[in-house]
Amino acid sequence: MKFAVESGVNSMESGVEMRKNQTLICAPLMADTVDQVVELMHNAKLKGADIVEIRLDHLKSFNGRADIEKLIKECPLPTLFTYRPIWEGGQYDGDENSRFDALRLAMELGADHIDIELKAAHEFNNFIRGNKPEKCKVIVSSHNYDNTPSAEDLGNLVARIQAAGADVVKFATTALDITDVARVFQIMVHSQIPIIAMVMGERGLISRILCPKFGGYLTFGTLEPGKVSAPGQPTIDELVNIFNFRLIDTDTKVFGIIGKPVSHSKSPKLYNTAFKAAGFNGVFVHLLVDDVPKFFEIYSSTDFSGFSITIPHKEVALARCDEVDPVAKAIGAVNCVIRRPTDGKLFGCNTDYIGAISAIEDGLRGSHHGPSGDVSPLAGKLFVVIGAGGAGKALAYGAKRKGATVVIANRTYDRARELAELVGGQALSLAELGDFHPESGMILANTTSIGMQPKVDETCVPKEALRHYELVFDAVYTPKITRLLREAEEMGAKIVTGVEMFIGQAYEQYERFTGLPAPKQLFKDIMKDY
Repeated sequence: MKFAVESGVNSMESGVEMRKNQTLICAPLMADTVDQVVELMHNAKLKGADIVEIRLDHLKSFNGRADIEKLIKECPLPTLFTYRPIWEGGQYDGDENSRFDALRLAMELGADHIDIELKAAHEFNNFIRGNKPEKCKVIVSSHNYDNTPSAEDLGNLVARIQAAGADVVKFATTALDITDVARVFQIMVHSQIPIIAMVMGERGLISRILCPKFGGYLTFGTLEPGKVSAPGQPTIDELVNIFNFRLIDTDTKVFGIIGKPVSHSKSPKLYNTAFKAAGFNGVFVHLLVDDVPKFFEIYSSTDFSGFSITIPHKEVALARCDEVDPVAKAIGAVNCVIRRPTDGKLFGCNTDYIGAISAIEDGLRGSHHGPSGDVSPLAGKLFVVIGAGGAGKALAYGAKRKGATVVIANRTYDRARELAELVGGQALSLAELGDFHPESGMILANTTSIGMQPKVDETCVPKEALRHYELVFDAVYTPKITRLLREAEEMGAKIVTGVEMFIGQAYEQYERFTGLPAPKQLFKDIMKDY
C-alpha cells in the first residue's frame, strides 16, 4: 500500500492562540487519590490540555458516586472517564458490574465522554439499557499491544466498533515499524465518524503528532515526561511548544529526521521554531526508521516533503535517491533528502561537510586571530577523522578539499582503508590511534556516536594522546561537551562542539525545505541552551 492521501478538517481560532485544527489534546490523569487527580486537572488546564482522561482504575480507593461527583464538579476541563480492566492493559481487576456501574454513574452525573472496551461494549449496552444522556459521548476502544494489523483488518475493526454503538471510534495498535502508521492514517482520513487512532511505541510517535492533519478527534499528551498511560506518549509541552500541534492542518507539509536512534535529536525544536517564526506551514518530527527504502516507498506522498538523515542511514539513503548532488555523490552519503513537489522524485545532498568544516575553520582562526582570507587554516594540517560512515566521509572529503592530509581511524580497519583510499589518505584502526602522533598541532574529528547519551562516559581516544592536537571536534552534540571534548580542553586543545556543526549544516537544509533564507541568528539563539 502506498500512502498518498489527502484529508479534511475544519479550522478554528481559539482565544488568543491561533488554532488551525479541532483535534483535542487529552491529558491522561493517573493518581492514587481523588484529591491528587483534582490537583492534576488544574495542572492539565495550565499546561494547555483541552480535556482530561480520568483513569478510575489507578485510584487506590474509590467511593462511587461521591468521588465521581467531586471529580466532575471540580474539573475545569471537559472529562473522559476510563475504568480500564487488566485484560485490556489497565489496573482494574474487580467484577464487571461494579465497573459498568461506575461508568453509568459518570454518564448520569455529567461526564462528557466515557470509554468502554469493544470486548465489553455489548454487555455494557445491555447494562445501561440504552439510557445514555445526550451530552455524553461513548468512546468504544480497542487496544492491540502486539502489532498493527493490515489495512483490511483495521477497516473491519472500525466497522465492529461503530456497530457497537460508538459515538467516537478509538483504537490503539503497536508499531513494529514506522510504516505501520501509514495504514492508520489511511483509516483515519476515511472515517465517517470521529476517530482516535494511536500507534503505540517510539516508532508510532508520528500518529500522535500528525493526527490533526488526518482528522483525528484527539491525541494524548502527558503532564510530565515518563508519566504515560500508553507507550510513546509525548508531553503536552512537547506537542504545543516543540511540534506546534495547534498549527497543524490538512495542508501542513511534513519534514523529519530519519535515524536510529533519533529521539535525542534537537532538529524538531530547531526547525519547528523557525517554521512558526516564518509563518511556514510545516512540521518537523522524529522518524525512527529501520528500513529506509521501505519508508520512502510507503510515505510517497509529496506531503512528506523533506528529510534530514542521520546515523546510520546516510549511505543507504543516497542509494534510494533519484538524483544526487555531485558533492554528496563524491562523499558517498547524504544528510538531506528533498521530495520534489512536481513529480515526487527524491533529491539528495550533503550539508554535513560545510557545517563541520566551517565550524572547525572558525575554531582554528579563533586560536590564531588571523584574517579569514582565501587559504583555509586546514591547509597542510594533519586531519584525523574517527569513523568511516556517512559523517566520516563528509569530513574526510571536506578536509581534503581544504588542503589537509587526511587520516581515517575506524574500529574495523578495512572500512578505514576503503575511505582512506577514496580520499588519498592513511588508514588506522581505532586501537592504534592512542600511539599515533607523527606531528603536533593535528586536528581530530570524531564522527561516530561514541560518547553520545546515554553512554556519556565513553571516549574514543586516550586523554594523554590528546596533547598532540591543536583542535578537537566532536560531531556528537548530546551532551554538548562530551568526555572527548572535556579531556581535550584539559590537555590544552581548542574544542569545537557538535552544536556548531549541527547549526551550520541546518542552514542549507532549512533553505531547501522552505525556499526561505535561513534565520541564522534564531538558530544560534535556539541552540545556545544546549
